[in-house]
Amino acid sequence: RNQLALDNLASELGLPASQVMTLALDVTHREACFEAVEAAKRKFGHIDTLVNNAGVYRSKPFLDYTAHDFQDMLDVNFFGVLHFTQACLPSMQQQQRGSIINIASIAGLGAGSTHSPGYSATKAGVISLTKTTALDVAGANIYVNAIACGGVLTPPFESYLASASEAQTNSLYQQVPSGRLGRPEEYANVAVFLAAQDHYLVGQVISPNGGFVI
Repeated sequence: RNQLALDNLASELGLPASQVMTLALDVTHREACFEAVEAAKRKFGHIDTLVNNAGVYRSKPFLDYTAHDFQDMLDVNFFGVLHFTQACLPSMQQQQRGSIINIASIAGLGAGSTHSPGYSATKAGVISLTKTTALDVAGANIYVNAIACGGVLTPPFESYLASASEAQTNSLYQQVPSGRLGRPEEYANVAVFLAAQDHYLVGQVISPNGGFVI
């Protein structure tokens, strides 16, 4: 949603302008999602891969959640996936090729923590949507799969660790058999593998989580 941040990232990638395009938008706005897809098609001619990665998280006791809290997470985490998937599928079906990768969470597998009922419910919905969509479009050589992420060392998580007590940090790491959290590039590698389509995966949920969920 931040065009300046996107432009800075594009600059860091060091790619020529012909190979990258940035568009700031809110995935809760259905028309904006469809317009973004059309803009990408005008620039690149076609769309091979869609990664639904937008997400929002709120943590509070269940009875403290408001209807707005639930609706906001549904709009971003679930309907954002729905909007972009429906926007991309027609052109993928026309070219008889495509990969859709939905970023879910171990919370959607029933491994959520306390104070996250809304988030867990939306990610479970993403996993279900992944499976049912995959069945609908597999015949068109379109692979729809999900990545159910475990703990990832992103800047927000690093900020949390910096403010957490030693006991909290130790407790977190003790829950993961590998003894560490995942690195962003480890999740990216899974997405790149799924995007390549050199596999036989349809409607599957791959979960890099260091053994936290087996």
